[in-house]
Amino acid sequence: MGSGGLTGNIYRPLSKNQVETIHDRALDLLEECGMTYEEGLEDVLAVLKKAGCRIDPEQKRICFPRDLVKEMVAKAPGEFILYSRNGENDMEMGKNRVYAGTGGSAIKILDLDTGEARQTVLQDSHNVARIVDQMQHIHFFQSPCVPHDLPIEHYDVNIIFSAMMATQKHIMLGFNFDTTFRETYAMVSRIVGGEDVLRQMPVISNSACIIISPMKFCTQSTRNVLTAGELGIPTTVTSAPMSGSTSPMTMAGTLLQTHAEELSAITLLQAHFPGAKVLYGGLPAMAD
Repeated sequence: MGSGGLTGNIYRPLSKNQVETIHDRALDLLEECGMTYEEGLEDVLAVLKKAGCRIDPEQKRICFPRDLVKEMVAKAPGEFILYSRNGENDMEMGKNRVYAGTGGSAIKILDLDTGEARQTVLQDSHNVARIVDQMQHIHFFQSPCVPHDLPIEHYDVNIIFSAMMATQKHIMLGFNFDTTFRETYAMVSRIVGGEDVLRQMPVISNSACIIISPMKFCTQSTRNVLTAGELGIPTTVTSAPMSGSTSPMTMAGTLLQTHAEELSAITLLQAHFPGAKVLYGGLPAMAD
């Protein structure tokens, strides 16, 4: 029995023509200006070049032909499931379905015993997962805080393990490193009964802020997105431009940039792993 989620696609501040205009201009932006990138993506650039992108190594710029973007985006599945371990809270991605979950990387928490704010620890993440497991309208768990009582190289596997001990619902995490992503994948595979089971019914997913706004690929997050594609784990590709700071002041300009960044990330993933399960993770905000 899956979770039906909430009804979405009700709030529509833009007309169909306005949406199409932003989409068309985003394709222009990717084709004419393109994306920049950090060091360490030489193999990724080779794949994109073979797919049809124009690479300028001197300016560190990737230009995406609009027809290529359309082709790659069409390869991404329009619907798929983010699975729960007990089958009672499976989330059917697509159409007008909306789901709610936790998330973020808080570094402090209000201690209910002392009334004081303190650094977060792994137990806090575990406790939130226990609450999520009991909340009818919270459909998935994403790590809400940083476990300061652990070295960073031990974050991923411990966050996932502690969450799996607390909830049967789907678990999402922004993995810190490619190596710890793979270690965590191996652990979860053993828990659910093997890699074949995990690939068929992924009970975890990746969330990666692959874009450094404005219009730049982050090497580490790009690696994690591609690892997710290789392992068959769904991934959210996130960009979070801030209007007036890392994106234009106008809402239209920020939406345009967000959409271009998201399309570039989806194109990059699909060029490597056609059909990979991917969520559009635009998070536009505004500077104060």
